[in-house]
Amino acid sequence: MPSRKSSRPEQLALAWEVEGLLAGVDEAGRGPLAGPVAAAAVILDDTRPIAGLTDSKALSARARQRLHDEICAQALCVEVAWASPQEIDELNILQATLQAMGQAVRSLRLTPAQVLIDGNRLPKLSVPAQAIVKGDLLVPAISAASIVAKVRRDAWCLEADQQYPQYGFAVHKGYPTQAHLEALRRHGPSPVHRRSFAPVRHLLG
Repeated sequence: MPSRKSSRPEQLALAWEVEGLLAGVDEAGRGPLAGPVAAAAVILDDTRPIAGLTDSKALSARARQRLHDEICAQALCVEVAWASPQEIDELNILQATLQAMGQAVRSLRLTPAQVLIDGNRLPKLSVPAQAIVKGDLLVPAISAASIVAKVRRDAWCLEADQQYPQYGFAVHKGYPTQAHLEALRRHGPSPVHRRSFAPVRHLLG
């Protein structure tokens, strides 16, 4: 059954009490000037509840890592899909993110009966889906997805910092901090910077 639109743009009037497995979906990395977007899809096991799930941004790095490990150990399914900087430049950040979200859901080894996605936009899916504004605070499965996506993307940033130490990815995670912008001006864009984002595009002339 394809996703259906309601009178609210990109959202669905879908009953919460759909029978079957529920997948939560969220992303990390839409705002940075460099690196990929990570999109995670998680189906939690209702018989093994995980305490402390919330928006990943409200957690310390240590708490996120602990919860990430618990989610991966106890959830029925966890999948992460990526939108590369090149895909972001080609498609735009929204479409690349939605494409990664859809891929994460399609990669789940179990097919959910319902997909709940953080935000107000939906990727193209073949199962019923609903976009939930602030879903990472309201829906445990979306909270779990936000934690997984954030931890996996932060791990990518640590690896990128080893390859491109002059930019400081380990500290700012690619976001446009003053230190990052200064490094961009000094060294120019790296291969993992997003050419379509204004600060990078302006440096390229």
